[in-house]
Amino acid sequence: MNKGWLLFIVFSFFFFNAHAFPADSVIVKKRYDTTHLTGEINLDGIPSEEAWEAVEWGGDFTQWQPNGGEAPSQQTNFKILYDDRFLYVAFRAHDMAPDSIVKRLGRRDEFPGDFVEINIDSYHDLRTAFSFTVSASGVRGDEFISNNGNNWDTSWNPIWFAKTNIDDEGWTAELKIPLSQLRYGNKVDKVWGIQVTRRFFRKEERSTWQYIPQNSGVWVSSFGELHGLKNIPFHRQVEVAPYVTAQADKYKKEPGNPFAKGSDTNISAGLDGKVAVTNDLILDFTINPDFGQVEADPSQVRIDGFQNFFEERRPFFIESRNIFDYQLTGSEAGGDYDSDLLFYSRRIGSAPHGHPHLENGEYARTPQNTSILGAAKFSGKTKNGLSIGILSSITQREMATIDLNQQRREELVEPLTNYFVGRVQQDFKEGNTIIGGIVTSVNREQGLSDLLHRNAFSGGMDFLHYWKERTWYVRGNVIGSHVQGSKEAILRTQTAFEHLFQRAGASEVSVDSSRTSLTGMGGTVRFGKIGGKTGKLGQVLRFETGLTFRSPELELNDIGFMLTSNEINHFTWAGIHYQKPFSIFRNARMNYNHWSRWDYSGQFLYQAFNFNSHATFQNFWQAGTGLTWNPYDISNNALRGESSLRRPAGIGHNVYVTTDTRKKVFFNLNTFNFWGFDNAVRGNNFGLSIIAQPFNALRVILSGNYSQNWRRQDQYVRTVAIDDVTRTIVGEVSQKTLRFTGRVSYNITPDLTLQYYGQPYITRPLYDNFSYVSDPLAADYDDRFRAFNPGEISFSDGSYSVDENADGQSDYTFGKPDFNFVQFRSNLILRWEYKAGSELFLVWSQGNTADALSELNTPLANSLWDNAFAEQSRNSFLIKMTYRFLR
Repeated sequence: MNKGWLLFIVFSFFFFNAHAFPADSVIVKKRYDTTHLTGEINLDGIPSEEAWEAVEWGGDFTQWQPNGGEAPSQQTNFKILYDDRFLYVAFRAHDMAPDSIVKRLGRRDEFPGDFVEINIDSYHDLRTAFSFTVSASGVRGDEFISNNGNNWDTSWNPIWFAKTNIDDEGWTAELKIPLSQLRYGNKVDKVWGIQVTRRFFRKEERSTWQYIPQNSGVWVSSFGELHGLKNIPFHRQVEVAPYVTAQADKYKKEPGNPFAKGSDTNISAGLDGKVAVTNDLILDFTINPDFGQVEADPSQVRIDGFQNFFEERRPFFIESRNIFDYQLTGSEAGGDYDSDLLFYSRRIGSAPHGHPHLENGEYARTPQNTSILGAAKFSGKTKNGLSIGILSSITQREMATIDLNQQRREELVEPLTNYFVGRVQQDFKEGNTIIGGIVTSVNREQGLSDLLHRNAFSGGMDFLHYWKERTWYVRGNVIGSHVQGSKEAILRTQTAFEHLFQRAGASEVSVDSSRTSLTGMGGTVRFGKIGGKTGKLGQVLRFETGLTFRSPELELNDIGFMLTSNEINHFTWAGIHYQKPFSIFRNARMNYNHWSRWDYSGQFLYQAFNFNSHATFQNFWQAGTGLTWNPYDISNNALRGESSLRRPAGIGHNVYVTTDTRKKVFFNLNTFNFWGFDNAVRGNNFGLSIIAQPFNALRVILSGNYSQNWRRQDQYVRTVAIDDVTRTIVGEVSQKTLRFTGRVSYNITPDLTLQYYGQPYITRPLYDNFSYVSDPLAADYDDRFRAFNPGEISFSDGSYSVDENADGQSDYTFGKPDFNFVQFRSNLILRWEYKAGSELFLVWSQGNTADALSELNTPLANSLWDNAFAEQSRNSFLIKMTYRFLR
């Protein structure tokens, strides 16, 4: 079928399904009037004190989900009071069957069972808000809301207090929120935006005080209003949280290695703090931060050359990260380009870039991570709508200690480095127009000049404009980068996997070994519709289309994250969402996507079309499926810079099913399969998760994933030279991966939890049927490669020898690329918040990594079991105590 006709049919389907939308009724913005507290409130979860009688109950909630606009199954009421230091909130959650209230426990920010929540737009900027949630079991959750409800950041952890109580009428809650934890202007009479939400777990129903239709595509901008706040004083928030950590490591002793004696001990201390400079702006700082209790990264190995992306888990960097988040694309269609960031905080404190050069008989002790001497960030939002974020961090000069027969020397593996990020955004017209900018820099002292840039800078400008009640938008950005360094460092960047200036046939780039700097640019423009009028079934049409580009010299990886440069990507997404129950569905959605890609020479690289659908059924099961057709694919990276390579076209399909998540035991099953045309590629991935909460305090998650990927003949192995001719060796590869993950959480109280995490992992790529690339862009798959016949290639002592001209002499060799990577990571954490904001951690972590080359023919599960729990495991025991001083 002609591609143009295919697009016409798809878009016709969406538009005809979205016809006949009636005009939505006008929704009146609600108002709640509070007053200053007179008397005292005993925070016990029961709003029975006389002081509460000074204000009326707010109520008249409306169902938000699933039957938007209808009356909720159970009504909810609330009251709000304040004094010079605190905001007080009382809830009455009516329930005609109190014995059926779901009181599941969980860690902070897990939002288990029945809960009530208040969102407070104290800036009253119609874009950002602070969220406070308490479950019927007393578990607290807090989030910072940004981008008008499109981003909810659970990393924000303010100090506040909550208690709950269950009675014959349902359940009640009392919240006590220090005003120092909020941000607000200095007007005498303040108006804040508020929203109150209740989750009625048994029916998985959400109801809200201020009704906001799901099709509106907005959240904070449609909040109701809180009036009556008068003469609230400025609270200069001052928090200091010193910590002390004691750690002991136990591991297998290595004979002869003076740095591997079998055990190590260490005691360290540091300090975290916050100081409110004004009501709007806050300074966070940390000295010698400790991240010992943070959960380990999931195991991940890639053989395609691209770098792995790992989520930030360190508290200092994840709190207020919304201000510093600067995605280069961020499309609704999704794609690899969405991972590109101008600021990727994992670069700070990462593993050292250098490696010591060892002679025979030498041993080295190399730091696993670069130490952060200190970091500070200044962030907030002024009453005039100006958001500010400034972050600076200094990492220590790191040296490897090298020993030869008790004679020691040191070698630099990471220079002293300063990282800086500055971010501003200005709201106009009540947040309907936003203009922003960002600058970043990395400055290193002398050292490792052949490896690292001396200086790296990037910056960008961005804009966002809404219209028609914020249902339509256009947004975009343009960024630039400039890196400086020695000729050797800049040559390394030009020939790195992300750039590959040496690629044959690339008319748009060329290697220049005399350069000492590179300057690049990138950008994105997106146009779309996120809400609007609905049809009879609550269906709403949404879409987005856009273009994103990265010039060949763009380089972000000193402080950002970038998979590859030299790309121009087009994307389009359209979806119909049925938001009200009909037939067997509670809700459903259908989506269409397509993608196209070019490089800067104009070479067409990629095209794909996708259709996917998702549904929640009346029995609360969920299911979805998707089909992707990839008719054209050329990779500029697959051969690591030797030339472009045409990859086989193919088709992929995914399916998932999740049983009723309200049950104490539920399952998720998912599978993805891909088939390449010409019988050239196959991929199969199967996953199963079991989530059980046999009683309120215990939650168990067990999951397993198995994948098998096979490529015929086109997996890169190595580049070799023969008689001034370059040969790019490729081969058939079969990679099997097996991963298990277990999480167990036991909640003794909402503030005292015991959690275990463990993940055994194995991946094994095996190579065969080697060839060299002869015509990489040939239309016929088999014409792209010239296979070695049995008489030309032989294997001995771990290497392959190739005799192309059959003269009995080896023309070149290459190592056996097979490997068997096994890793086990786990930790057991007891966390006790013994005082608001103050914590005690007891941690046992265990890790083991093995490259079990001798077991390439052993069954995958057996090899995983034999190596993941072997005696070479490293055990770490840690005690950490923090005390948070709050003024």
